[in-house]
Amino acid sequence: MLTVNIHDAKTQLSKLVEQAAQGESFIIAKAGKPMVKVIPLEPGEAGTASRLGFMAGEFSVPDDFDQMGAGEIERLFAGRKAST
Repeated sequence: MLTVNIHDAKTQLSKLVEQAAQGESFIIAKAGKPMVKVIPLEPGEAGTASRLGFMAGEFSVPDDFDQMGAGEIERLFAGRKAST
């Protein structure tokens, strides 16, 4: 497995990441001591950060959602006290 010193890794990072993505793992060393191993992500693993729509179909939004609490909000902005 390829071992690259940290200085070279910084200057060649783009190339090294591309190689790792193609399955060529490598080790980054500092002063000759291995520090980290860079390996490619498994298929599908790269997309796990996307959570948009993860609760689709789990709840519904009321049709009047954009009007909910309008009276209370208007009262608060107008500075009127709540009626008791």
